[in-house]
Amino acid sequence: VQLVESGGGLVQPGGSLRLSCAASGFTFDDYAMGWFRQAPGKEREFVAAISRNGGSTIYADSVKGRFTISRDNAKNTVYLQMNTLKPEDTAVYYCAGRHSIMSRFRADYNYWGQGTQVTVAS
Repeated sequence: VQLVESGGGLVQPGGSLRLSCAASGFTFDDYAMGWFRQAPGKEREFVAAISRNGGSTIYADSVKGRFTISRDNAKNTVYLQMNTLKPEDTAVYYCAGRHSIMSRFRADYNYWGQGTQVTVAS
């Protein structure tokens, strides 16, 4: 099983980034997918999640209206489009897979990627 995130980097406040997470080694469309983030010295926190067929999504209040999660089951990939980025969005972003319905709780997820760094600074 592998989850490989990409697309992180340095961006100015107000800018945009699109993260990708490529999955392999499991039946992707049997899994809800989520994005979490962890800033230095803080707990890993929920960002967004998407249902197995992509028909439902949930977001943390802090990113609602700015971030969009999506998935392409034909490509075994989940995305996180991040707009209007703020310095407080700086963190390592992780994707995760859960063999069930969506969840906001990191303990519910079965598989995790290694993370990609997002830095928002001028």
